[in-house]
Amino acid sequence: MKKKKETISAFLGPDTEFEGKLSFHGAVRIDGRFKGEISTDGTLIVGEGGEIQAEIKASRVLISGEVHGDIVAREKIDILSPGKVFGNIEAAVVTVEEGVFLEGNCVTRTHDAEGDSKVAFLNQQPEAKNEI
Repeated sequence: MKKKKETISAFLGPDTEFEGKLSFHGAVRIDGRFKGEISTDGTLIVGEGGEIQAEIKASRVLISGEVHGDIVAREKIDILSPGKVFGNIEAAVVTVEEGVFLEGNCVTRTHDAEGDSKVAFLNQQPEAKNEI
């Protein structure tokens, strides 16, 4: 399977603040502060210095900074260390790296052709040990 590579089409640097509605195609990286709504069919990248207070709807979201608000991604949400998320997250695939902070509910869903939702999750049970 070939990975889709997107180039960053916009960048909000560490010393920027923006409030309102943000919609875009492609990929956007935020290392500054944003408050409002974010909607995209592309990728949102929240850098380590990024502070977001928004409802987010995207295809993919990568978080290394701090997000306050619910996140819905059609494909994938990656929360990378030292990321912090305060809100509910929903995506087909969710990865949470060791060392992150997540306060909220997490739902993973896949959507088939008819639009029915099926819950998918990975349940890793520790192996049973037989000790004598």
